[in-house]
Amino acid sequence: MKMKTTTAIVALAVAGAIGMSSAPVGAATLLDFLKGNKAAQRPQQPFAGSLDDDTSAFPDPAAPARPLPKVTGPTYNAYKADALRWIAASKFASSSQSASAAAIEQPEATGSIQTISGPASFDAGAEPRAFMADVKVRAPSEVATAIEKYYATHQGLVWVDANGVSQKARDAMAALADAGSDGLDPADYAVTDPDGAMTDADPAARQKRLMQFEIEMSAAVLTYVQDAQRGRIDPNRISGYYDFKRKTVNLDAALTNVALSGDVKAYLVSRNPQNAQYQALKAELARLKAVDGEQEARVDVAPGTLIKPGDVNPELANVVAAIRQRGSDKLKLDHSLTLASYQGGADYAPEIVELVKAYQTENGLKGDGVVGRGTVRVLSGGDSHSAKINKLVVAMEQMRWLPKDLGPRFVFINQPAFKAYYYNEGREQFEMKVVVGSKANQTYFFQDEIEVVEFNPYWGVPRSIIVNEMLPKLRQDPSYLDRLGYETSVGGQQMSSTDIDWSTTDSVDVRQPPGSDNALGQLKIMFPNSHAIYMHDTPQKKFFGRDMRALSHGCVRLVDPKKMAAAVLNMSVADVDQQIATGKNHQVKVPEKFPVYVSYFTAFPNKDGAVEYFDDVYDRDMYLGRALDATRKARHGQG
Repeated sequence: MKMKTTTAIVALAVAGAIGMSSAPVGAATLLDFLKGNKAAQRPQQPFAGSLDDDTSAFPDPAAPARPLPKVTGPTYNAYKADALRWIAASKFASSSQSASAAAIEQPEATGSIQTISGPASFDAGAEPRAFMADVKVRAPSEVATAIEKYYATHQGLVWVDANGVSQKARDAMAALADAGSDGLDPADYAVTDPDGAMTDADPAARQKRLMQFEIEMSAAVLTYVQDAQRGRIDPNRISGYYDFKRKTVNLDAALTNVALSGDVKAYLVSRNPQNAQYQALKAELARLKAVDGEQEARVDVAPGTLIKPGDVNPELANVVAAIRQRGSDKLKLDHSLTLASYQGGADYAPEIVELVKAYQTENGLKGDGVVGRGTVRVLSGGDSHSAKINKLVVAMEQMRWLPKDLGPRFVFINQPAFKAYYYNEGREQFEMKVVVGSKANQTYFFQDEIEVVEFNPYWGVPRSIIVNEMLPKLRQDPSYLDRLGYETSVGGQQMSSTDIDWSTTDSVDVRQPPGSDNALGQLKIMFPNSHAIYMHDTPQKKFFGRDMRALSHGCVRLVDPKKMAAAVLNMSVADVDQQIATGKNHQVKVPEKFPVYVSYFTAFPNKDGAVEYFDDVYDRDMYLGRALDATRKARHGQG
């Protein structure tokens, strides 16, 4: 057979990134490769170098192979916070006199100048804005621009009236001081009441202080409005694992609305998300802040503890003590003899194993008797009081990146919970276990729309798997994919994997035809996105039995894909089975597109509104916390 060499550089057509365990070099099938099935290995003939079309069917041993490439995912960045800039308040002072005169003498020629009537208006004859020449206030760029635009087109004041600080200003200050109830930092919006500092009788000094207060209040209020609606940070600057178009907040309208509002406090509070999930987080934050976090004595099992049946480990005493403290009355009654007879020994005896298994099952863990990371976390009562508050603050920040209303129908995937939830008519209909990306192959955080379900799918092998995991094998045995029945092509031209010189080429399209061993199983649910992430079936069911399920290459595996497919297609599971039974690869569009939120929340309410807490499997809360800290320092002139 004539052998071909190719060095084509063609972008890999990626149909998705799914999770597989690391593979041995000599696996007999790709499924064995993906499962790490050593029993199926068999020796292969070595292959190296390139093949000469004209002179020989054997590779030239002198031809060096190109060094193995590596495909890497996004990294985490040192967060660059939004810079503040000075508000050009002197322009308001220089233009106030002429604008006022023009409005009096030629009102028909000054349509762009508006007067806010009511107690917030200052006596035009006093010209208080003439005292803005010395005002010094910094604010985020969008806020500064909105303030400059507002005061250039409105004569009146918003926060100062003829008596000084207005009641509206005091109401707004009270709302800003309570920003912590919405997970924001009140220090970001703190403005000093100038009335308390005015001890002199100099009218000019008083006017200057009031004008400084006027602009400071507008800056604080607009900063709050912007933070409440879109969040304090831009998640895309943290890492490429976030994919959100940052919201644009209409600050011009906001300041006008505030000026006209009869209840400024209600207006400001309403800028925060109003969906049920956010409100549950807010209520939980208030509850935790109202109690003393140190009241309850904690029994902690040492982090990193691993105890298997038959082991001897001194931490076993803390394990049993924690079960005594946190186990249900029924569990303690069922195992009362074991609990009564235990004397603090380190031997992990069978009766203690059964006690631990019962506690694991009671807490939604796999009842295997192995005291590992998940069990230790539950035994220790989960997160500390302060850690829970931090997780709530992070969760409330992240909720601001999502739509204010999540919609009546949506799928919500929460990666740290390893769960997918289907909502319809605003209520959770069901949840199911999922497998998400490993820490080395993280699932992204983004939102999209579910569009189609593909039955009996092809698996387009992701470039990361080809390059990082398969290429070393293919350089030894280029016939590997041919034997497995995989399709390979370069530049749209299908060819045998044996005919490809893998020592110089890695940009090749590889796909697995539908079948019982297909890595995507019987179906996939697609919401086309630039990350090639979707929900799908899998032949590897064993992973759903684990508590920690960050195990894939990035896509989301469903424990019950037929149930999810039936829900999104508005059909029965029997109808789904009929679609699969054709054995043919085909797609069915959903009757109507609706949102899917591929999210990352370490604190989130369940369907009953009770907030649950989860491990930060990717350390994203840590990076987000650093971004919030960088923003705080930028706003307060630190660092």
